[in-house]
Amino acid sequence: MRYDTPVYFQKITSGEYDPKTGNYADDTVAETMRYASVMNTGEEKLKLVYDGPKQGSLTIQLQTHYTEPFDRIRVGEKLYCVDFSRKLRTKHTFVVSEVQ
Repeated sequence: MRYDTPVYFQKITSGEYDPKTGNYADDTVAETMRYASVMNTGEEKLKLVYDGPKQGSLTIQLQTHYTEPFDRIRVGEKLYCVDFSRKLRTKHTFVVSEVQ
């Protein structure tokens, strides 16, 4: 198993309200990069997590636990939300689905 794919954990901070203009500022996104093993989610895991096949599902495995808070994960140009997370002794596994 190769841990060679860059995966970005994104933390979104909402823009603050500007009383002078009456508008909200744009949201800011902070990214933290980790290298991971990324693969398509297997058929058995899809049945377990989603109760059937779901398009755009990936399994992401890190060599260490990721403990920082995050809102979503970016792999390449696509955004994913975490549907299932499991911490093993030293590894951390995420089953994610693509955000539309």
